[in-house]
Amino acid sequence: MHSRKKHAFHQRLLQWYRLSGRRDLPWRHTTDPYAIYLSEVMLQQTQVKTVLERYYFPFLKRFPDLQTLADAPAQEVLKLWEGLGYYSRALNLHKAAQTCAPRLPDSYDGLIALPGIGQNTAHAILAFAYHQPVAILEANVKRVMHRIFALEAPTPAMLWARAAELLDTQHPYDYNQAMMDLGAMICTPKQPDCTQCPANSICLGKDAPHSYPAKTAAKFIPTRYKRIVVLQDLAGRYFIMPREARFLNGLYGFIEQERGLEVVEWQGECYPLGKHNYLGHITQSYSHFTLDAHVHLVMIAQHHNSDGWQSFAEIATLPLSRADSKVLNLLLDRLGLGQE
Repeated sequence: MHSRKKHAFHQRLLQWYRLSGRRDLPWRHTTDPYAIYLSEVMLQQTQVKTVLERYYFPFLKRFPDLQTLADAPAQEVLKLWEGLGYYSRALNLHKAAQTCAPRLPDSYDGLIALPGIGQNTAHAILAFAYHQPVAILEANVKRVMHRIFALEAPTPAMLWARAAELLDTQHPYDYNQAMMDLGAMICTPKQPDCTQCPANSICLGKDAPHSYPAKTAAKFIPTRYKRIVVLQDLAGRYFIMPREARFLNGLYGFIEQERGLEVVEWQGECYPLGKHNYLGHITQSYSHFTLDAHVHLVMIAQHHNSDGWQSFAEIATLPLSRADSKVLNLLLDRLGLGQE
């Protein structure tokens, strides 16, 4: 792209950002690399509104710096992440803090070596925390780049090359923030407002913006039909254990088994699952499947002091998935302890 055209675009973009950009976002009013890093991780796969309403400030209050985060138990980190999803982000954030505390690296090589940090997150930290002249390519910016350069299905390398070509190296902080806002507010997926776009004069895809990027086939999301079993002993404790599989790793959960199994086995005894101990039904959507589960409460005529048996108060301190939180709410409702 001709340097004169690019310079004119930069001026229009920054002027638009000064007048209309989301300049009040809290992570745009800090110079703390850790707070900026946290925002970048939380905003992966999550809307700004959700992060602001429930997660960003409580997390910073409890873990105000990298060292505090590094010193905390992983279970506590996951508890504050509860409901935000994609829990590997929280675990990687914790591991990264343990690796580099008390200070986040200020080089690409140093950042990319940390758990959970890819090229875009590394570039975002460099641009926003250290004001280095690097481009970013989060989801909104990718869409803008596809349309400006009329790219239907470019490779990641091609997109990064175009992003670097268009970068305002004199104002990398404001430029990258403006590009994200441009994608979120003007160059939107379904209703782009091309007439108001500061990139209108250079955009090669403005006559057919919905053609860029090329549409892909809708992903099939299967449904998994399960039974979730809550075991209760004579002391009123409930059996719940940390998950060890990669999915929801580190979170605690009740027993889950296939829908076709009409009994639950516990210490050599089989307990039937039917209408007499049916608690209710839950569904939970994940990125790659939907959970559809019948929930049962099974009374075990024993006292248990072994690992896994917890009181309500103890369960309340554990990090739970959204599905298991729904199960807990069903149980509270059955016992008349639910919220009014």
